[in-house]
Amino acid sequence: MNDAPEHDQLPLPGYDHIPLGTLPTRINGLREDQVGQLLAYETAHGNRLPVVRVLEQRLDDLRGGAEPSGPTVPDTPEVSEGRAGSPVSPQTSGPNIVPPFHGNPAYPSQPEK
Repeated sequence: MNDAPEHDQLPLPGYDHIPLGTLPTRINGLREDQVGQLLAYETAHGNRLPVVRVLEQRLDDLRGGAEPSGPTVPDTPEVSEGRAGSPVSPQTSGPNIVPPFHGNPAYPSQPEK
């Protein structure tokens, strides 16, 4: 589709990184035209059938009288800015573990006699 919006024009920040399982709740606050933008983008780029189905179902609901509910830009912690994981410092790192040595130190590939 030539009328698909660009990624930075989408009404849902981090759209490409939103897990499918959370997509229905993430789009609840969007208007019909905004869900239509996501559908056009998805069809032109990923065209993932499960995602297309979720977006089409929401469009059908909105066209059938459903009202947008919830935040228009929901929190997306999985795509938030910043570092991932836990910080490691000397206070939080584990002990330095050296694996046990087996065999003859002069010939590491030979077993001790």
